[in-house]
Amino acid sequence: MSNQSLLERRAHAVPRGVASATGVFAARAENAEIWDTEGKRYVDFAGGIAVLNVGHRHPKVMAAVVKQLDAYTHTAFQVMPYEPYVELAEKLNAIAPVEGPAKTIFFTTGAEATENAVKVARAATGRPAIIAFAGGFHGRTLLSSAMTGKVSPYKKGLGPFPSEIYHLPLPSPTNGVTLTETLRALDFLFAADIEPERVAAFIVEPVQGEGGFHMPDPELYKALDALRTTYGIQIIADEVQTGFARTGKMFGIEHQAIKPDLVTVAKSLGGGFPLSGLIGRAEIMDVINPGGLGGTYAGSPVACAAALAVLDVIAEEGLIARANVMGAKIRTAIEGFAARNDTVTISGLRGPGAMIGFDILDAEGKPDGAEAKRVTTRALDLGLVVLTCGTYGQAIRILVPLTASDEVLDEGIAILGAALVRDGVAA
Repeated sequence: MSNQSLLERRAHAVPRGVASATGVFAARAENAEIWDTEGKRYVDFAGGIAVLNVGHRHPKVMAAVVKQLDAYTHTAFQVMPYEPYVELAEKLNAIAPVEGPAKTIFFTTGAEATENAVKVARAATGRPAIIAFAGGFHGRTLLSSAMTGKVSPYKKGLGPFPSEIYHLPLPSPTNGVTLTETLRALDFLFAADIEPERVAAFIVEPVQGEGGFHMPDPELYKALDALRTTYGIQIIADEVQTGFARTGKMFGIEHQAIKPDLVTVAKSLGGGFPLSGLIGRAEIMDVINPGGLGGTYAGSPVACAAALAVLDVIAEEGLIARANVMGAKIRTAIEGFAARNDTVTISGLRGPGAMIGFDILDAEGKPDGAEAKRVTTRALDLGLVVLTCGTYGQAIRILVPLTASDEVLDEGIAILGAALVRDGVAA
């Protein structure tokens, strides 16, 4: 089956609202490599949007899934619970970056995790308001879209959205916003729109994903911690994209001095199987009465079995340390590309561990989303899957599986370097 024929079928069968970054269709994949339906091979620097920290079809994950499939696939945890769910919760509680005893509940998608974090925070505080940050991405359901800090394409023409969601600019050395500006905006918010005593929680990504891989100024967390102490406002760390070794820590928030009250997880937790979760301080997690949380497919036994294997792989293969080694190699290569005179203009190299982004700028030094897209198109033609992100689509983001071999990693870096060469300039 050709990619073109599948594109034509897609156009007739699937709505325009779900976008695809490429026009090629996957046929099979292993670790950090994908083959399309026409047999062309690609190095994967997208990882299914940060889902595949342990790679495509890791043997340990696949073995755990097969074993679970041979036992049972679904009972609904609310009907007849099962051990993989409980065991996975125990393991996450043991490593949770929160203060004191933790509890965990599972769902299916990242948006479910962030929505349920809001439910728990509101129930625990008796307050309605949530403060998020511009550029943040928390999902595509109505409530999670309301928290997402980007209008196009996530909000344009899709409102009205739930009320009592507010946004602040994210202070980061790579997005041009200072902590002083953010705190001034917060003062205006408290003066003009809502008193702090009505705010349930702040929700923040330790590194923004869709927003451009910006890492908040560490002083922001100190400010949020002070507001937590003064007003009882909780802190939700959205670890959907940053979790499970990607940043060189098990959780991205571990790069900071504070501990959040609630942590949302998904993506790489399931190793390619749909699974998300909410981890939090036990006394907060227990405020909602039985029946107030859950979902028919939430915490699938197959996905829980996969996730248990994922945690084993991270430990056994040293993927936290591996993320730092890979990240250092990628950053060094990009610095070299930026110093050349035949590449597009590269700026703002950033990101901890192997969660790396950088901007493509135009001749005037402004974000150039069109050129960034051309880079990813050239990369795809050369055999590399890599994605853009950022407010203007100007950022190239790298989410290569942490299990990629040195040979495949080097191959992908070389292709990226060729794709960064300006159109019409020989490499």
